[in-house]
Amino acid sequence: MDIQIPIGSQGADPPLLPTPDFLAELKSISIGFENAEPEDILSWAYQRFESRFTMATAFGPEGMVILEMLSRVAPKAHVFNLDTGYQFPETLTLRDRVAELYGIEVELMKPELTVEAYEAANGGPVYKSDPNRCCGERKIAVLRRAALGKYAWASAIRRDQSPDRAQAPIVGWDNKFHLVKVSPLANWTKKKVWDRISSQKIPYNPLHDQGYTSIGCWPCTRPVSFGEDERAGRWSGTEKKECGLHTQD
Repeated sequence: MDIQIPIGSQGADPPLLPTPDFLAELKSISIGFENAEPEDILSWAYQRFESRFTMATAFGPEGMVILEMLSRVAPKAHVFNLDTGYQFPETLTLRDRVAELYGIEVELMKPELTVEAYEAANGGPVYKSDPNRCCGERKIAVLRRAALGKYAWASAIRRDQSPDRAQAPIVGWDNKFHLVKVSPLANWTKKKVWDRISSQKIPYNPLHDQGYTSIGCWPCTRPVSFGEDERAGRWSGTEKKECGLHTQD
């Protein structure tokens, strides 16, 4: 499986163009990967895009599984974390474990303003008054910067996590960030992820043992109760369900 990257007239660093033929090719590749092993999908992505391939991770269970896979099939792949300044200490500790166990140095990509400067400039925590804006300025804008010069990025989303993710292809076009989006665990279940963590002794965030099923920034994340959706602890009490990284609007 191969993707023909459109080459601009100037030659160097042309952007990917979502032409009808290109989108059709992505769809065909995605369908062909429905029954493939995630390692094979990641290996294809890295071999195809090399230094133009990257991965964003929040060190969730799915992300930790993919990092272990990358350590075997593409250990030189670029990986980064969107360090909003509001992450749990337990989350950031996993960065050191990944480097120690897998030799992958996850780059911390930060917003231009520190938390202190950001809150001072806005009269207090923006996550309280406008969580969508907070995510936009401390996550989405940072990912746009991280995507510069890249052609493809890997995500750790699963289709069964939320309605917004239910139709996610394994390989598709990300119109928001103008990249090929590779989701090797799209058709995995939560059980399959945790079975892999157990069988391969993959480290995970200890907050998961305290009822945190989905972990984001500490001000906007709480443990969930029995019977709640696994993402119910994110932006609890609001209609917000996604930070915006995995939506097209």
